[in-house]
Amino acid sequence: MAHSGSNAVGVDNTFRKKFNREEYLERAREREKEDEERALSSKAKGPPVHRKPLKHRDFEVDLNSRLGKTQVVTPIAPLSQQAGYFCSVCDCVVKDSANYLDHINGKKHQRALGMSMRVERASLQQVQERFESLKKRKEGVTFTEQDLDERILKQQQEEEERKRQRRERKKEKKREKAASEGQDDADADVAALMGFGGFGSSKK
Repeated sequence: MAHSGSNAVGVDNTFRKKFNREEYLERAREREKEDEERALSSKAKGPPVHRKPLKHRDFEVDLNSRLGKTQVVTPIAPLSQQAGYFCSVCDCVVKDSANYLDHINGKKHQRALGMSMRVERASLQQVQERFESLKKRKEGVTFTEQDLDERILKQQQEEEERKRQRRERKKEKKREKAASEGQDDADADVAALMGFGGFGSSKK
């Protein structure tokens, strides 16, 4: 009598997945052939394009000229006349200023301008020249001793003018007060001559 744990002769019950060796060899050959064709096609495109490094803009980006303005937009209007910000380099329209800034600072726009996203490494001489130019610019806007004296003198003159105007206003108020008191005295004299105690005033 055969044991229950024994396997019958010729029955494969190892439950392992069997691979077709020839099939996978064929797949490997096809993959190698595709890789070779891809490499040849990339070489046929020519050498890589050398782009210029990034440089700062020499103009100011206009974001405010069309704010608060009403514009009639038609479906057949060209892109440059549609609502939003038009990029003539990429021939597209961006709807708001934040996305427009992202676009003109992005890789696609810079590549269209012939630039890469890499920044040129500055040399020591360029850094020194930059510092010198900034130093000269700062010296150009500093005030000289003569300018400082002129500003102090001008400020003193303005203060004297304000004081003079305050004195004039005080004198004007005093004259108005004296004129009103003189009018009251004249009314009292006329009333006394006519024998009245006064013209309804509380003075006696």
